[in-house]
Amino acid sequence: MRSPFPGMDPYLERYWGDIHTRLMVYASNQLNAQLPDDLQARVEESAGVEIEDRRTRTVYPDVRVVQEPDESWAVGETATVAVAEPYVVLLEDEPRTQRHLEIIDTTDGGRVVTAIEVLSPANKVGLDGPVAYRRKQRDYLEARVNLVEIELVRGGECVLAIPEDRIPLACRTPYRICVRRAATPERAEIYAVPLRLPLPNIRIPLRPSDEDVVLRLQPLIDDCYRDGRYQRIDYRAEPVPRFGDEDAAWLDQLLREKGLR
Repeated sequence: MRSPFPGMDPYLERYWGDIHTRLMVYASNQLNAQLPDDLQARVEESAGVEIEDRRTRTVYPDVRVVQEPDESWAVGETATVAVAEPYVVLLEDEPRTQRHLEIIDTTDGGRVVTAIEVLSPANKVGLDGPVAYRRKQRDYLEARVNLVEIELVRGGECVLAIPEDRIPLACRTPYRICVRRAATPERAEIYAVPLRLPLPNIRIPLRPSDEDVVLRLQPLIDDCYRDGRYQRIDYRAEPVPRFGDEDAAWLDQLLREKGLR
């Protein structure tokens, strides 16, 4: 059974621990089916990132793509599914982050190519969480690791790798995605994720010699909803946080039309 919502189901946010875990597994499976043979998506392993001074710092991405050592680089196949087009924001006048890294050697034997972060309330709420996340975010960017941030929870502050005032108005939607490519550090790609539309297919950058692969987000959320048996959700309550007037009215009408209110 599918969620009554065409895209992200806001009622899943209250069960984010379970949803987040399922997303990590499903996303890594989807990516591994597309990656070149010498790349592998792994879940919840420490990732050592190397900075110019040759020290390393261990950070923990949600999903990462690593290059196996002593393997040739292979060019990926062109994706055949339609992908959403991001807004591209120039960041060349963004202040440089001061380097302040404490780095240890990695133990996985592979160079990190891409990190995918599915943001959780722990990254966005309180004092320590956002500070710790921004430190990890800085480490990725300084190490020239591609960074993909998927924001499907609304509570807390904006911690995406772009100044909030640089986010285009068209992308100030309840949910958002930010992609920072190591090859173009002066740019950020922002995907709008409205409540009323299906989640987009997004391009995941790899090495300069590889074509992007595509992460199809809507099937992942659909699988989480089905496999987690979330059809038992009581949709009569209001989602937390509450939406603005227009989205709240649309949500109420949708649920009434489906007999859930």
